[in-house]
Amino acid sequence: MTSPGEFPATTPIGSRAEAEGYVAMVCFKHGPPRLYGVELEWTVHHAEDPHRPLDAAQLSKALGAHAPATLVRGSPQLPLGRGALVTVEPGGQVEISGPATASIPRLIDDTAADAAQLTALLRDADLVPGEFGLDPFRTPRRILTVPRYAAMEHAFQRLGPHGPRMMCSSAGLQICLDAGEAHETALRWRALHDLGPALVGLFANSRRRAGSDTGWASARTEATFGTCAPFTEPPPLDGDPAAAWARTAMEAPVLCLRRGDSWDAPAGLTFGAWADGQLPGDRPTYDDLEYHLSTLFPPVRPRGYLEVRYLDAQPGDGWIAPTLMLTALLSDSALIDDVLAAAEPAAGRWFPAARDGLEDKLVLQAARDVVELGAGLLDRTGADPELLAAVETRLQHIVDDTHGRRAS
Repeated sequence: MTSPGEFPATTPIGSRAEAEGYVAMVCFKHGPPRLYGVELEWTVHHAEDPHRPLDAAQLSKALGAHAPATLVRGSPQLPLGRGALVTVEPGGQVEISGPATASIPRLIDDTAADAAQLTALLRDADLVPGEFGLDPFRTPRRILTVPRYAAMEHAFQRLGPHGPRMMCSSAGLQICLDAGEAHETALRWRALHDLGPALVGLFANSRRRAGSDTGWASARTEATFGTCAPFTEPPPLDGDPAAAWARTAMEAPVLCLRRGDSWDAPAGLTFGAWADGQLPGDRPTYDDLEYHLSTLFPPVRPRGYLEVRYLDAQPGDGWIAPTLMLTALLSDSALIDDVLAAAEPAAGRWFPAARDGLEDKLVLQAARDVVELGAGLLDRTGADPELLAAVETRLQHIVDDTHGRRAS
C-alpha cells in the first residue's frame, strides 16, 4: 500500500478504491497515546445587545493581526500568547486551537491563558463570547464570503434548515486524543462513541435558538445531526473503524468542488463517484481528498488522532471539566472495559440524550456512572489538586441536581 508521502498533493486519484485505501491509512495513526489537544469555540455578540447581528468589520478590528485570512485577506494570523491560532466560522463564531501537548496541566494552562486573551480582545471592541452551544438570540447569518462557505451553505440549504444553523449559529468544545496502538484503536473509538450520549446529556446547554425554546436540551446536536444525515450522525461501530470511515468518506457528498470562482459541487456527487470518473476530464487529487475530509462533521472525526466534536461549548472555564474527565477516562487502555460498562446504559441513545438530556433515565444512569468512574481517575491527568476537586464538585453537582429534580 502506498504511503501519504509517495504522491504529491496534486497527483490525480485513479479510483474509489485508491482513495478509500488512502483514507483508511491516514486517518487512524497508531502509536502510544500521549498527546492531547482542545479547541474552544464561541458565538460572538455585541456586549450591549446580544440580539444585534454581528458585524464582520467590528470582529476584524477586534482580532487585529490574529484574524484569519478568511476574515481579513492577507492577515498574518499571528498566534495568541500561548500559541493558539484564532479561526472564524461562517457566522462569525471564533475558535482557538493550540498545539497538541503531552502535558494535560500545560494544555489547561495554555488554553485558559489564550482564551482569556481572546476574551480581552473582544471586550476591547465591545464584543463578548457566547455561553452556549447554539446562538439563543439570532437567526443564522453567514458573514464570511469565501468560496468554501458559500458552497457549503448552498449544499446544506438543499437539505433543510439545520445546515445553516450548524454553520452559522453553533459553537462546540472539541477534545483531541491519540488513536492509540493498533490493537486498542477500535476500543478507544467505541469508548468515545459509547460515552457520547452521557456526555452530551451532562453538558447540554443549547435549548434555545433564535429566541425560542426548541424542546431539545442540545439543539446544537439536533442541528449537527440534521445537517447532512447520515454523514453527520454517529456511525455504525461494527468492524474496523478505519475501513468504515473510509467507506463513509467515499459515500459522503462532495460539498466543495474547488474549481474557479464558485466551488458549488453538482448535487448528488459523492467523492467515490468523483474518484471513479463521474466528472469526465476532472479527477480529484489527494489535496482534494484531504479537503473533502475537512468538510465531514461526524460526532468523532478521525484526523490521524480522534477529534471529539459532540460537546456543546461551555461558559467561562466550564470546558475544563469535560476535558479533564474525558482525558482521564481514556488515560489507560486497561480501563476501557470499565469505561464501556459505565457508558453502556446510554450507549447509542444519542437522540434521547440530545432531546431530553439528563431527564432521560438511562442517560442519567450512565452519566452518574461515568462521573463516578471519571472522578476517581482525575488525578491521572496531573492537574492541580485544587482544580481537580473543583471539577469533581461541578460534575457531581450536575448529576445530583438532575436526580433531585426527578425525585421531586
